[in-house]
Amino acid sequence: MGLGASIVSRELSGGRILSSFYELAVLGEIDETVLGDLEKALRDMLHPFGLELGKEVAWSVCPKQFIPEQTNSAAAIFFGAPDVSPANVSDLLHKGIPILPVVSDIKKVHEEIPDVLRPINCLDYSVHGPERTATALLECVGLLPRQRRVFVSYRRDEAKQVALQLFDALSARLFDVFLDTHDIALGEDFQAMLWHRLCDSDVLIMLDTPTYFESRWTNAEFGRALSKGIAVLRVGWPDATPSPRTATASRVELLANEFDENTGFLSQQAIERICVQLETVRSQSHAIRNLNLVSNIRNAVTQIQGEVLGVGAHNAIFIRLPGEKEVIVYPTVGVPTSVTLHDASINSSKKSVAVVYDPVGLHSRWLGHLEWLGSEIHSVRWVKSFEAAWRFADWEA
Repeated sequence: MGLGASIVSRELSGGRILSSFYELAVLGEIDETVLGDLEKALRDMLHPFGLELGKEVAWSVCPKQFIPEQTNSAAAIFFGAPDVSPANVSDLLHKGIPILPVVSDIKKVHEEIPDVLRPINCLDYSVHGPERTATALLECVGLLPRQRRVFVSYRRDEAKQVALQLFDALSARLFDVFLDTHDIALGEDFQAMLWHRLCDSDVLIMLDTPTYFESRWTNAEFGRALSKGIAVLRVGWPDATPSPRTATASRVELLANEFDENTGFLSQQAIERICVQLETVRSQSHAIRNLNLVSNIRNAVTQIQGEVLGVGAHNAIFIRLPGEKEVIVYPTVGVPTSVTLHDASINSSKKSVAVVYDPVGLHSRWLGHLEWLGSEIHSVRWVKSFEAAWRFADWEA
């Protein structure tokens, strides 16, 4: 088919070229009408984020090979058809790139979907249509409002006004922003809840003022973000010397003339630079953390002589254990909830299901809640990430 689109870069002020933040692709065979409907649904869903299909979100249609950048969050949708070419699907599956197989009718899986994709749950386009299909694709790269979480770390006596300004600007772009003055209710264990919310974030935005690392709490927030693999965006004050500890952080350097002397607020241009850089960092963080999760699960499964078959909708990892037992694994980046359990259950076609999560840093009361849920609901099992190989080795127990 003659359809095609390449990854697009865009030019910012000053002639700087910025590549796309996210990468999506259509593989297989797709009718032009279906493609048009799907593209419209994607554009409509991306618009509230200030993102555009074909620009900030790269869009490739039926390329001979889909080879996304390793640092970009990426996913593909595969429209099946009789004798359709699988392109480089096997390579994408090996790399842990989510692929959503789509059939014209659920009864035609064996007729339309290549063998390598059949272990992955298929979407029935006649049932789901363009909106639900687009939602499933965007979920794979973390582009649903409930997935866009950031944590603002700052010294109140030095950066409170900018923190409040960023809260408003990022909330308007559909980020879920944690700010300690807004998000912890009276009567809560403040520090325990703060660490809990940090664990649920994609990016830590550090407002690096001159005494940032002199505070026990901002120092700990920075270190614990690194320990959880959370990306850091350093927003540097003009009079702050970067610490060697921030060498691996992404950076936005502020200029003295970007501050309003009377209000302490930043100029709109500076806010825009932070928001653009945040989108880049968040995409990279989402890609790297998901890749690490897939790699860790692959290592655990391989350790007990099983195999990973691929990654599909909802970032579900399809594995085959020794003895041919197949399990669908839902890795959780951040804090798992009862909704996580519910979604894993209803999306898994009566197969054996596990939700893998990292318990480090989560509120003790929340961990107790998860244990209670696990004892009451038996269709899905909680698995702590560091116990994955041990648990999968005796899955029938």
